[in-house]
Amino acid sequence: MEYFEHLISPHIRTVADWPEKGIMFRDITYALKNKRTLRLIIDAFVHRYHDYAIDYVAAVDARGFILGAPLAYALNVGFIPIRKKGKLPGETVSEAYQLEYGEAALEVHKEDVPPHAKVLLIDDLIATGGTLAASANLLTRLEANVVEIAALINLPELKGKDRLQKAGHSVFTLIAFEGQ
Repeated sequence: MEYFEHLISPHIRTVADWPEKGIMFRDITYALKNKRTLRLIIDAFVHRYHDYAIDYVAAVDARGFILGAPLAYALNVGFIPIRKKGKLPGETVSEAYQLEYGEAALEVHKEDVPPHAKVLLIDDLIATGGTLAASANLLTRLEANVVEIAALINLPELKGKDRLQKAGHSVFTLIAFEGQ
């Protein structure tokens, strides 16, 4: 992990007091605009998961899509978008959850998740773990098997990774940032 910390962390910008006072927002857009860093991030996930038996990559709206879609493409598997409530036109399953600074709900098309599908769940960041826990709940309610939860960044002080692991999930992150 130190290898990735050294190469990726300098390209992650910290924005104080955004979107609310007291939040230290980790902005990945600088890492994404750097072609080498973007390639390193995607390749690191491809390297980890190329031998995993997965059917789909599911990603969380919206920054998770940036990582999830190219990862699904590279792994030659399907992609399942997990969207914010009210963004999908078909029959959906919904899950409400707490954010570190509010409340929200996520949805997935019921038909997008076949029973017993092996799914890798990915997002850009693990803070309190609420978003990924809700996403994993959606997938398991539809009888999918969440093979692993992955994220580019872990914020250890908020204990989201620990929360997900205590719930029985295998969790992988590329880098960690101290502080909220």
